[in-house]
Formats: sequence, structure tokens, C-alpha cells
Amino acid sequence: MNAIPVINLVNKPCFSQFEDQDWDILSQHWYPIARIQDVSQQPQQVTLLDIKMALYKTESGQIHLVRDICPHRGVPLTKGWIEGEEIICPYHGLRYNAEGKCSKIPAQPELTRISDRFSLTKFPVVEKYGLIWTSIQNRDPNTANFPVLDTWDTAEHQSILPPHVDINGSSGRQLEGFIDVAHFAWVHHEAFASRENPVVPKYSTVKTDYGLQTEYISDVSNYPHGLQHLAPEGFLWKRVFDIYPPFSAILSIEFPNQGLLKILNACCPVSHNKTRLFVPLTRNFDTTGDLQEVYDFNAQIFAEDQDMVESQKPEELPLDLTMEAHFEADRSSTMYRRILADWGLSKRYTV
Repeated sequence: MNAIPVINLVNKPCFSQFEDQDWDILSQHWYPIARIQDVSQQPQQVTLLDIKMALYKTESGQIHLVRDICPHRGVPLTKGWIEGEEIICPYHGLRYNAEGKCSKIPAQPELTRISDRFSLTKFPVVEKYGLIWTSIQNRDPNTANFPVLDTWDTAEHQSILPPHVDINGSSGRQLEGFIDVAHFAWVHHEAFASRENPVVPKYSTVKTDYGLQTEYISDVSNYPHGLQHLAPEGFLWKRVFDIYPPFSAILSIEFPNQGLLKILNACCPVSHNKTRLFVPLTRNFDTTGDLQEVYDFNAQIFAEDQDMVESQKPEELPLDLTMEAHFEADRSSTMYRRILADWGLSKRYTV
């Protein structure tokens, strides 16, 4: 997949630690920033690539996303409030409509034509998999490389959306950890894997039009340790990773009796070393089971991964393959790094 041409609609913040070229490339892509269920009429601040945004919905239920700054005197709009279909700045009461245009300046109510300089920077909003997605520079969702979670809205599959996870680590490192199968025995031995079974059978990885796909078959059960007796003796677990660069991947796991679990790992790169992770998932088994158990198991897995990601050095994901050593089971991650490098991201990549 080719990199998207850069069109600068918003500039990189001066304090951002991204390289200019890296920020320009990444800002062309789409990322999740919040769960739909968490959006309210109280404006909330979210951050993407160091850009602070105000996310809110109006009384009609329309969801809006704007730069979290009033163009008049720079006060965050998240300190303001919603009336009808407008957001109001708390400093001087300026009102902004659904198009981001200033509709009223209370100090000068006689103004009928207000300068376009009193306009908010609006960002596009797409609702998908229970999440709000946006892009800083790309206004056309038809060009987005959205992950395809095709079971999300089907009657046969239960859709589950746990709370997000905030990670003090880079999105590249987190995503690479998600697609790494060699760490199961060492990092997740208390959850589902075993340090007595560390061998990774050879697997295939191929490039696709959306990124890459890995198919991995092993005898490592995906049941929690307390439920591993449910797997038939000799059952082989097929895991398929579909990776959508820059920072999304779907893991499909085939369970016994035609069971299917799909997990979307979708990163919001808050900053060069901060990530907000969203994990929508679906399953066609145990659909009436306790959701809290799902949340707890999910939290355990990602807490174990988080500890590793937050401790990695360098914090950046090295795209120069000579900077770190690799073995055969790293074939997914090395291909992932090559794709990002082919996009033009710098070798000292700082996400």
C-alpha cells in the first residue's frame, strides 16, 4: 500500500517530539479516539498526534470533533458547554454552530457578518465498531485503511467493547507486540500459555493490499488456564492476524466446535510515547456469558503486554532492521517494520 500524499491542513504542534516527516505521514491516516458510548454533551478533550481536540454531541445527538481551542483568545473549548446545536466558549461566550462557524459574539450582538477567522478547525467523524474514528489531514473516509471487523454487526456474533487502555509506550511497539506469537509462553503464562511450551512452529506471512496477513497454527490453547479442559485433546489453534498499518490489527482465533473469536487491536497514537488502545471484539460462543469475565481476562492480557511495552528501549519502533536482532518467529514484525519504512517513515521512527 502506498503512502498517502501529504496535504497540510493542520500544522504539527511545536512541542511535538515527532519528526516532521513522520508526523505529516501519520496525520494522513485514521485512528480511533473514543468509544461512542462515552461521548456526551459535556465536551471532552482527546489527543491525537499531540493535537488536542474537543469531542461532543449536540442536543440532536450529532457528534462533533473540533480543535480544542477558541480562535479568539485560545481558551480550550472543553471548558465550555453545549446549548442546542452550538458549543459555547466560556471566556467571552462566543457561539459556534455545527459547521464550526461563529454565529454570535455577545459583546457585539449587532454583528450580522462575522469573519471566517472566527471559525473552528473541524475534523471528520466516522462511527465504526463502537468507536469514533478521525484523521487530522485526511478528510475523505473513502481513502481510509480501516480494519475490517466483519463480524461486528452480525446476528451470530456478540459484540463486546471493553474500556480503553492507556499505555505509556509507543503505538508501533504496542502493535508489534500484539502480533508477536513468540511472547505467549513468557508474558502470558499466567493467563493462557505455558513456559513449558515456548516453541513457535513456522508460520506464513504475506503482504496484502491493506498491509499483511499472518496465519499461525499451534497447540497453545486460548482458553484461560481454568477452562483449558474444554479444548479437545490434540486440538490445534489457528490464529490469523490481519495487520492494517499504521496501528491496527485483527486477530481471528478458531475455537473448538466452530467457535470464532475476533479481537481488534486499534491504537490511537496520543503522542510519540503515549497510546490509547481500543479493543472491540466479537465471539459466536458463550454469548450469554458474564461480560465482566471477558473484561477481566482482556484487562489481564493487555496489562501483561503493557508492562513489556512501557519498558522497551528505545521507546521508538526501530525501522532500521539492523538496530535490533531478529529470529525466525519475528517474520511478522519485520515485515510490518518494512512496510512502515516503505511509507517514508524515518529510521529513528518516533511513534
